[in-house]
Amino acid sequence: MKKVMVLGASPNKRRFSHTCVKTLMHQGYEVIPIGAREGEINGKKIIQGKPSVEDLHTVTLYLSPRNQEEYYDYVFGQNPQRIIFNPGAENPNFADLAKKNGIEVVEDCTLVMLNSGNF
Repeated sequence: MKKVMVLGASPNKRRFSHTCVKTLMHQGYEVIPIGAREGEINGKKIIQGKPSVEDLHTVTLYLSPRNQEEYYDYVFGQNPQRIIFNPGAENPNFADLAKKNGIEVVEDCTLVMLNSGNF
């Protein structure tokens, strides 16, 4: 199963990133939730910082473009195959850099993709 990083994961149950982590876990994906705040999502600890992740398939972004800049080099260093820009996270600059690094760029809602079988 694909390994997926949720960048911007939140312990707040009302946040889409929280629901995304739960849905990915429920569907059997290996999830790496990375966020600014301590907490857990369905027993999975939210990681603060920038851990090295091997065999990463997808990064799904739940950060505003302004908050993404500090993660550009980190994300590229993890060599993901795909980056999903969720609504509100669209960032033409980051997307262009990703494409130049050979990474597939998707502007869509991860939750809709998961629920429709298009993930």
